[in-house]
Amino acid sequence: MDKTPEDDATTCHDVGVGMADTPAPASTSKADRAAVIRAYDLAGYRDSGQLDDLAAFASELCGTPIALVSVVEEETQQFLATIGIDADQTPRDTSFCAHVMVGRAETMVVPDARRDVRFADYSLVKGPPHIRFYAGARLLSREGVPLGAICVISPEPRSEGLTAFQRRGLEVLATAVMGRLQDRRVRREHEQAVEASEARVADSEQRFRTLADTMPQMVWSTLPDGFHDYYNARWYDFTGMPDGSTDGEGWNGMFHADDQDRAWARWRHSLATGEPYQIEYRLRHRDGTYRWVLGRALPIRDAEGNITRWFGTCTDIHEQKLALEEREIVSQELSHRIKNIFAVISGLIAFAARSHPGFGGIASDLRDRITALGRAHDFVRPHSPQSRPKARQDSLHGLLGDLFEPYRGNQDGARIQVIGDDVPVDDRSATPLALLFHELATNAAKYGALSIPTGHVELAVHRADSEMVKLFWQEKGGPKLEATPDHSGFGSQLVELSAVRQLGGKVRRDWQRDGLVVTIEVPLAAFSRPPGTGPCR
Repeated sequence: MDKTPEDDATTCHDVGVGMADTPAPASTSKADRAAVIRAYDLAGYRDSGQLDDLAAFASELCGTPIALVSVVEEETQQFLATIGIDADQTPRDTSFCAHVMVGRAETMVVPDARRDVRFADYSLVKGPPHIRFYAGARLLSREGVPLGAICVISPEPRSEGLTAFQRRGLEVLATAVMGRLQDRRVRREHEQAVEASEARVADSEQRFRTLADTMPQMVWSTLPDGFHDYYNARWYDFTGMPDGSTDGEGWNGMFHADDQDRAWARWRHSLATGEPYQIEYRLRHRDGTYRWVLGRALPIRDAEGNITRWFGTCTDIHEQKLALEEREIVSQELSHRIKNIFAVISGLIAFAARSHPGFGGIASDLRDRITALGRAHDFVRPHSPQSRPKARQDSLHGLLGDLFEPYRGNQDGARIQVIGDDVPVDDRSATPLALLFHELATNAAKYGALSIPTGHVELAVHRADSEMVKLFWQEKGGPKLEATPDHSGFGSQLVELSAVRQLGGKVRRDWQRDGLVVTIEVPLAAFSRPPGTGPCR
């Protein structure tokens, strides 16, 4: 009865074979070992003859007529190279090399197989090729899994076994065999990795295309230099263009002629700087009309920060654009009518004053205040391109310039100078600011620096920090103040109402001999709403 490799643990010393003190290879499951063998892709390897030279050298080195390179599998041992024998494989249960794999030494030597209880009954010993002498060096994978052996065989017994040189040479040849097998494995693994990567890329691209084609937006992509090489189905459906006809620079021809230069300039700027691309333009629809769309794109960067691709979208905003324009027209019309209401109210006040002469002084002050409110409203209200003020509509300096227009006289505004920081304002703060500075200017014109030709006012705006704004009203060159007024009129109360209650600030008056100095502190947040929270203009 044949013995298995697991039964030979105590037989080698019985035939005088020397053993190295290296540990036996770690045990590996049959499934794991089979997977390692498959990783080397050994099918057809013998026909390639890639190990024949190493087998031939082993035969010559050890002086034997037969040399083999074998891989021991579950049922058979497969020969990857043979010298002196024509067989492709033999059953595993007659394999000498299977014993090499589980021995403690790298090399197993059998001087005379007829005298070795493990092999004496083997058919290869009793019959052709009549194995007597055998020596094999183990083949180990990179995981430490034994695969087989490179061995030499002779029909003649050899009591002296191998010389130290031959033993070392056989082990070197085993290393060379594994080096070549490893190269083949690495190439195969690389090919498999490339195939897997290509499959993943193809799958990812297919998923992307499927996702992009289901989006309501037009989706496009370009190379780092801006060359357009992809559009989703929505683009071709919207434009009615044949697939691929808008690649490269063909996309710009789809824009309205009046938008092409602007779109090109914005796109080139994004390509040069890497900044996100965003623009509104008119895109030709498949029916020949032009519709407004919002174009956006972002760059994709690699680990080093280099742009590898741009991805963008075009969103049809035509209806929203028309609705916004209609709303803007309505807003302008309503605001214009409100402006007219100020004029009507002023007229009513003047009419009442003529009917009631005793009401004249109060009516004049009230009419001036209404006029100041009208100026503030006109500055911040929605305008058409033709009616829009020259100054920025969110500018405190611009608003004050309009309010102080009646006090300029012939000195080109030199009588009231506004200096210092500018602060954004909106429609919410315009009314209290108009009332506040109208009262200060009116009082200065009646009693203060503006009541005589040589007087003037300097208003300095100082943005102290991120939370507060200080305004310094200083009258100079007016009548000398002999005493501090001992009462406050309606105008003073209106200043307090505007600055404190409506703007949430503080007011301090300093009645100096050279003129009144008013210090006003107002929270920055009271001047304008954060972007995106105020009414549309």
